[in-house]
Parts: sequence; C-alpha cells; structure tokens
Amino acid sequence: MKKLLIIIALLSVGGKVFAQQDAQFSQYVFNGLYINPGYAGYKEDLYINSFFRSQWTGLEGAPTTFSATVDGAVKEGKVGLGLMLQHDQIGAQSNIAAYGNYAYRIQIGEQEHSKLALGLGFGFIQTGIDGSKLNPVQSFDTYVPTGYQSVLLPDARLGAFYSNDNFFVGASVDNLLAQHMHSDQASATLIPVPKPHEYFTAGALFNVDYQMKFKPSILIKDAPGVPTSMDINAFVLLNEKLWLGATYRTAIDIYSKPNLQQGMQKSSAVVGMAEFFVNENFRIGYAYDASLNKLGSYGYGSHEISISIMLKQSPFVDRTRNCYF
Repeated sequence: MKKLLIIIALLSVGGKVFAQQDAQFSQYVFNGLYINPGYAGYKEDLYINSFFRSQWTGLEGAPTTFSATVDGAVKEGKVGLGLMLQHDQIGAQSNIAAYGNYAYRIQIGEQEHSKLALGLGFGFIQTGIDGSKLNPVQSFDTYVPTGYQSVLLPDARLGAFYSNDNFFVGASVDNLLAQHMHSDQASATLIPVPKPHEYFTAGALFNVDYQMKFKPSILIKDAPGVPTSMDINAFVLLNEKLWLGATYRTAIDIYSKPNLQQGMQKSSAVVGMAEFFVNENFRIGYAYDASLNKLGSYGYGSHEISISIMLKQSPFVDRTRNCYF
C-alpha cells in the first residue's frame, strides 16, 4: 500500500509526459494569493504568510508542500504587488515555483471598500523527477531517468477578485505558459508538465452578534485529466481573535470529461481548521484533513501549519477596516 500511489502516479503513464497537478492545500481561505493573483494587496498593509503541509502523513512518498507569500498595496491602494514561492515534493517528483504578482484595484460604486482587482502573475517553474527513487516494472526502461532531471519553464497566471465588506467573488487560472514551453527533454522522460488549473471562489460575511461573525464560502477547482472538485467552507470568527471552521471537499460533475477513467471513485475529505490571532500583527493557523474514501481507512491524515505576519507600514490604509477575506 505504501508504494502503490507512487507507482500508479508515476509509472502508469507508459512513457508519455504526464500532467502535474497543483498542490492541494486548505488554508487558501486565509490568503487568496495562493490561487488568485488578483488578491495581491487585498489587505493593503505588507502581509507575510507561510505554510507547510504534510499530506497523507505516514505514507511513503506522500506529498509535502512549503509555500510563502508576501504582498501589499502601493499607489494609495490602487496597485497590489505580491511574491509567491512554493516547493512541492511527491515521491520522486519535485517542483519549485516563483511568481511575481500585480493587481490593479478599481473602486466599484460609492462604497469605499468595494473594489475589483485584475491580477497578473509571471514567474518560473522548475519541475523534475529523480529516477533513482522509482521502481520501474521493466528494468532499463528508457523513459525512466537514471538520475535527477529537471526543466525550467516560464509561466503565467491570471485572475480577477472582487470584494466589499460583506462579499467576495474571484476567478483565476494558472499554469498558462508552462505546458507550451517544455522541451524535448521533458517529452523524452517522465518529467511532469504543469497543466492549467481554473479556480472559482465566492463567499460572504454575516454578523451573528457583536462577538461572532459567520463566513461561508465555496471553491471550485478544475483541471484537465482529473475530476472537478468543490470545497464547501463554513467559519466563525470569535471576538476578532479566533477563526474556527470546517471544509467538505468532494468531486463534482459539471461537464463531461470523456478522458477520465469510467467508474472512478469520487474522492472526498473533511477538513477542520483554526487560525488564532496572537496579536493584531501575528497569526498561527492549523488544518487537519481526513479522507473519506478508502485511503482514510488506513489513517493517513494531512496536517497543515501556517504563520502570518502583518507589517502596518502603509500610511494611506484605513485602520478601522477589517480584512475578513
């Protein structure tokens, strides 16, 4: 069982370039820059966030992800700038990515905090595979590299993000260039080639009483070759100090995907999450994912830890504004 997922993921493709899927993470609900460049500068002050995720803990070769972002607003809040770094490892496959993000923020209507942001990100992805970690079915398979091989690919991402004090909606797509820029080196081996992923997210904020706020949201994620997935999130904010919530994640059928294996079991999971405000500038978050399919019966859960720092340096920021999205 411990090697089954690696063998299926890396060797069942029979020599073709296989598509690399974006890393799975849960705490995007606290920092939308991970899925949408239009989110850059939303909090306006300089905001630093990092997280580490260990997926299916205890399973040999299971995915691990480390990511860090920094973003803020300039030009009196009209422009958002952000930097995102990420490293993924799953079995023999590894991926390092870096993106610079730009968002132009436009006020919509008379409400001061009603803004539409149009975002663009450019960067690079270094994707590779270590053949020494693979166990091919056939010895001396020419498609399996003898050592570590990688390619460096330019990439781009696009997004739009609208928010006001009570509602947000966003749409984005990443991995726009990488699939068109891979070389013959990638085509001749099992080096993964990123494919575009589309994201749609929306949510709202409701005041329950003066000590509690309720925030429901959804995320729909789509990519070629895999089932479309949907996250249903529900969170409460207690005393402006503690976010507590849960996510239900499942595969959904929005449109026909004839290239998917027929009869494939739909994966699903539940996530418990919390983010604690140590003070107004420092936050710590934790998420635990439990699979609801057969993998969950083996006890392989996923852990995710985040740390966030807010540096209040922008003189034009409205200090009475709270950023809930």
